[in-house]
Amino acid sequence: MTHHHVDGTVLLLLLPAVAYLVLAGRSKWSPWRSAAFLAGLALVAAALAGPVAELAAHDFRGHMLQHLLIGMLAPLGLVLGAPVTLLLRTLPAARARRLTALLRSVRLVADPVVALLLSVGGMVVLYCTPLYRQTLTNPWLHEAVHLHFLLSGCLFAWVIAGPDPAPRRPSVPVRLVVLGVAIAVHAGLSQLMYAGLAVDLPVPAEQRRGAAEIMYYGGDLAELLLALALVSTWRPRRRAAASPVRSVSA
Repeated sequence: MTHHHVDGTVLLLLLPAVAYLVLAGRSKWSPWRSAAFLAGLALVAAALAGPVAELAAHDFRGHMLQHLLIGMLAPLGLVLGAPVTLLLRTLPAARARRLTALLRSVRLVADPVVALLLSVGGMVVLYCTPLYRQTLTNPWLHEAVHLHFLLSGCLFAWVIAGPDPAPRRPSVPVRLVVLGVAIAVHAGLSQLMYAGLAVDLPVPAEQRRGAAEIMYYGGDLAELLLALALVSTWRPRRRAAASPVRSVSA
């Protein structure tokens, strides 16, 4: 990766970081949320610039580490930073209403099953079809795959455990089931990759097996963190105590 590319990546990520901090400074905002968002951006930078990017250029294990950072760990930090809620707090009322209307308009992709297909399904397509081979010779496709995993990872983290408002978000048990399916598919794909079955990866066997281990154990860590974020929001509804006297409004 060229020095110019590294500088461009860092600059591109500095823009949302500065914007977020400016908005956070205008309101009483949680330092923990700010730290989570900045950590997410830092993980994206670590994946796209520096030693990880250099390793990914010639070693499939580096590619898998990139995928773990971009598609699973960074999205969790970005989503837990609650950037939409921060915007809603700081925007003028008219613009906040437009943003709320925009959120309501993305009901289709905000469905957990759709998010599951885009994120986990994207991994299956990348590694079980000739798509990965194509990314080796097409830099634009390679960058597009990175962008897909970042956006689909953010979408999945948002609809499963995001603090930002989401349209038609199902109950916590339903989202836990969807997360469980993601964990199962992720584990199954990593095991197929380790065995070299049903995957199309023109890489040395040692690298393929090492990447499968990164996917398996690193994915478990990311999904455990996502599950913890989800259950921390669970507030089971309690039945109101029955009262012998009912108030009657006039």
